[in-house]
Amino acid sequence: MGKYFGTDGIRGIANTDLTCELAFKTGKAAALVLSEACSHKPTILIGKDTRISSDMLEAAMTAGFCSVGASVISLGVIPTPAVAYFVKKLSADAGVVISASHNSMEYNGIKLFNSEGRKLSDEIEGKIEAILDDKAFKFPEVSGGEIGRVSVYESAKKEYVDFLMTAADGDLSGMKIAVDCANGSSSGTAKALFERLGADAYVFCNTPDGTNINDKCGSTHLEGLKKTVKEGGYQVGVAFDGDADRVLMVDENGEEIDGDKIIAGLALDMKKNGTLKGNAAVVTIMTNMGFFKRMEEAGITTVKTKVGDRYVIEGMLEGGYNIGGEQSGHIILSDYNTTGDGELSAIRWLLTMKKNGLKASELAAVMKKFPQTIKNVRVTPEGKKAIDTDADIQAVIRRANDELGNSGRTVVRASGTEALIRVMLEGEDVAMIERLASDIADAIKNKYGA
Repeated sequence: MGKYFGTDGIRGIANTDLTCELAFKTGKAAALVLSEACSHKPTILIGKDTRISSDMLEAAMTAGFCSVGASVISLGVIPTPAVAYFVKKLSADAGVVISASHNSMEYNGIKLFNSEGRKLSDEIEGKIEAILDDKAFKFPEVSGGEIGRVSVYESAKKEYVDFLMTAADGDLSGMKIAVDCANGSSSGTAKALFERLGADAYVFCNTPDGTNINDKCGSTHLEGLKKTVKEGGYQVGVAFDGDADRVLMVDENGEEIDGDKIIAGLALDMKKNGTLKGNAAVVTIMTNMGFFKRMEEAGITTVKTKVGDRYVIEGMLEGGYNIGGEQSGHIILSDYNTTGDGELSAIRWLLTMKKNGLKASELAAVMKKFPQTIKNVRVTPEGKKAIDTDADIQAVIRRANDELGNSGRTVVRASGTEALIRVMLEGEDVAMIERLASDIADAIKNKYGA
């Protein structure tokens, strides 16, 4: 992670950490770096989520782009993966999304895509950061007809739903589904999508007002969806996050189906159908041990990466694989799109359910999760940087690993988007992992707690 960029772009409290000035300058710097290979005037797409600050930050970034001669096409409120899709479809030079994903409304963020519709590498982010930090850097002076133009792509939502329909090799007729849009970007696409697929879909939390995005709804707040599914007799529930690049499910009994189980179900089905490229799935170090065990039993190779869907995507590209993702619900199906896509992943999983005549709980049961506990410790900026090298903290972690032996594992990492240290333990003994996780979390809090 850099000074500005975390695991998923630049993120912070809008108008406090992520200011209009920073967005404006990031627009200028990104336009220059991402268009280095261009011999023409660059075109950059911009989309956003529904939070109140997105219009403000979009305006600032658009001004930054245009001020260095880049033209901007606004896609409006639209899921993050739609921007990745349109970058390639419209042969744009870059794309940007104004969104803080699953975070609450006071946050916002800047996610950038290159001309291939892929998230930026650490190297490219480093170049942008170098410009942002260089007070002596001289941006090109553009005036007159060289200033960038702004246009609006009015049909973006419809065309994106059209694209999603191409991923459907069947329909969802006869399926009764509850869909939680988190009052976010999928609010403008999910209803049309599931109607066209023939599902009996109850779509809710799809009336954004600028302040209710992710507010007790969506993939990070499944309580409402669980209640809806159980009381309404739905076969399955689907929950997107604020920008719809991730999805989680709820089975007919109201039990959560996380990203690990979704990836497992899809990968096993793809292997059965002969469409699993390289006979492998790419996941992160936070993926549950039960996933690795089930893939081993099925003869599927697992490739592990750092946390962050862009690292999963890099691993997929390196090996030529076509499925990967994270427990949090970022799932990449590269036969269809270049980044995590919640609606696309939901379609494929629901079609797998129907095709195999399985209940949601039955498809989710293809893997058994090891008990896992995650404790988030809010820390100072100094603490976030020091965790990997602090001798006292590392000693506590070593003691936990020694006690777990081969029956579990420990992952302690800094969040890429918040001032948190995440302490994750897995193992067969629930009481043991809870105790050891508390020991580590307490050690971190006592020394670096904010």
